[in-house]
Amino acid sequence: MSTEQNDVVARAVAFREAQPPVRRSGPSDLADILERVLDKGIVIAGDIQINLLDIELLTIKLRLLVASVDRAREMGINWWEGDASLSSGAKQLEAENQELRERIERLEKAAQLPKSRSAAKKRSSS
Repeated sequence: MSTEQNDVVARAVAFREAQPPVRRSGPSDLADILERVLDKGIVIAGDIQINLLDIELLTIKLRLLVASVDRAREMGINWWEGDASLSSGAKQLEAENQELRERIERLEKAAQLPKSRSAAKKRSSS
């Protein structure tokens, strides 16, 4: 090897040693990313449109929010707390609501008042 080649190799080795070590991806990196996403939240939005001969057949608007429960509550999102299929407390509220509707209907009949709009709507949708 010539002196010039030795100098090039020596510079390459010195350059490589001066660089910080390359960090390998692993479970800890994934955990860090997941922790950041859940802490801050991330929104993914997209639209899918299906057209045939310039006629719009279908449009799907996708909105996805990934966040921790605490972060979602801070943002005012808590739909799962009132969803009867996800919360046992919501089922109790739903039953109580139904009882109150029936009670209002009985009182309206007893007082010979016209039926309320909400009661009429509820019966027509059932």
